[in-house]
Amino acid sequence: MIERVVRQWWMALVMLLVAWVPSPAAASMGTPLDVCVVRAAPGMTAAALFAGPERFDCTSPQRAFGGGDFWVLSQPLPKVASHGPLTIRTGSVWQNRVMLHILFADGTIRQAGYTSRTTGERLMLGAMIAQTLPHHDAAAVRLLWHVEGAANIRGIVRQPMLATHGENADSEVSLAALYGAFGGMVLALVVYNLALWRALRQAFQPAYCLLLLCLLLYALSSSGALGQWYPGLDNNDRIRISGLALAGSATSVMFFARLFFEPRVFAGWLGPATTAGMIATMASATAFAVLAPWQIHVLDVFMMGSIAVLIVLVPIILFSAWRQRSNFLWMFAIAWGVPIAAAGMRITGAYGWTADNFWVDNSTLMAMAVEAIMSSIGIAYRIHLLAKERDEARVQEIAARLLADSDPLTGLLNRRSFLSQAIGREGPQTLLIADLDHFKAVNETIGHDGGDEVLRAFAKALRTVVPNSALVARIGGEEFAVIVDASIGLAASRVLDSLRGIRMPYDMAVTASIGTCTGPLAKETDWKALYRCADRALYEAKAAGRDRARDAGALSAAA
Repeated sequence: MIERVVRQWWMALVMLLVAWVPSPAAASMGTPLDVCVVRAAPGMTAAALFAGPERFDCTSPQRAFGGGDFWVLSQPLPKVASHGPLTIRTGSVWQNRVMLHILFADGTIRQAGYTSRTTGERLMLGAMIAQTLPHHDAAAVRLLWHVEGAANIRGIVRQPMLATHGENADSEVSLAALYGAFGGMVLALVVYNLALWRALRQAFQPAYCLLLLCLLLYALSSSGALGQWYPGLDNNDRIRISGLALAGSATSVMFFARLFFEPRVFAGWLGPATTAGMIATMASATAFAVLAPWQIHVLDVFMMGSIAVLIVLVPIILFSAWRQRSNFLWMFAIAWGVPIAAAGMRITGAYGWTADNFWVDNSTLMAMAVEAIMSSIGIAYRIHLLAKERDEARVQEIAARLLADSDPLTGLLNRRSFLSQAIGREGPQTLLIADLDHFKAVNETIGHDGGDEVLRAFAKALRTVVPNSALVARIGGEEFAVIVDASIGLAASRVLDSLRGIRMPYDMAVTASIGTCTGPLAKETDWKALYRCADRALYEAKAAGRDRARDAGALSAAA
């Protein structure tokens, strides 16, 4: 099963890579333009600024100007061979209004603009805003943007490019293939995991579906597809949604990891730290969505910093999983390698430490696609283990029910059969009574089905250590008994060691207390006396702290 799932998802990854790799035309996407910036002041006009380019700052990073209103001047436009109208594309950023002024070779200045509310009419995939330059007999020689209400978190006029109709088409086709493949993969994984969840009821499965849906919402919002589907959506509101979806994706990844790994991986301070990181991330994203543009730079730093904290926690989680010998470490390490690198590049870009790059901006999507596929393989592996354990338990249960003298749950002797074979044995016999500690808490934690799995596992632990001639039975709910000839003996410590070494269902930590006593078993009264003696020793073991054994010695001495 696991091999087939791995093969299927590697095929999906290859298809996604093929869809993502752009053609040469799409990779170029157009001709990049350098720009210069000046803060807007009363009395400034497009004509005067075109005539006086020396007023612009061409060296300082755009982020250094802070928020507000600006004029942004392009370099002289290069000559571009095109059979149709040219388009100027810029990356979508937080701004209220943009007016583009175009200077033509004959001195004519024409203009076209849009607001945040009308951005959807010009939005392309990749969250690029495209404006077609108006037709004019003379060639366009320079561009001038008048930007109002720029938050300037990622830039004022970001990644401007002059593109032909063919370059625009190639870009749309390549990105549509990427986002389409990602969306299809996400929906398939959601259906796959929900179907399995109905049968297996593992808590990490709906958490994984939540993660996938958050990633899908982030892909729709950050790619600009949401703005294309709903052109009336305010572009600043789309950015709010994208921030919430990004934070939701990061938080749901951590939430999924909490449920997927064994609880011991998050023991100590790591559990509260991840909880605090998730709360901080969602709180900061919600604050950004509700309060922006008020203190938008502070809100953005808070949100990106919270996500960065979650990223830092990931290698710590993996290290903890390694120390705890988690069964799922290798799969998570492979799945998280690419997303951590991509998220790190995005974080450095968000803080302006590295230059803008279109493909780095979209690397999160590809990285999360890899993570989703690898995590799905990890889930398949986890389900494979659970199914294997359940299949073994069901086989044991079916076989036990075929034997009238057996306990149907564990396959051990039942109380009636145990007593019928024990009473009348010749010579001194040692009775060992084992009782699982805090079994009620086990049932309350993982349910009665999980509790049954624990009982089966303990029965298996008993079988591995008792001599072949011993009688082993389940004589009560979580109480087990072993009768063995006193000359052979059975060290209770071996039983405890076997229990500690066995892998319990759902990775629960389960202990037992044991009481032993030795005496004759010729008749029923001998059994009652021997049982009372061993039961007192069991009570002493529990009173001493549980997870230990007490030996009452020979019955004659204990009486």
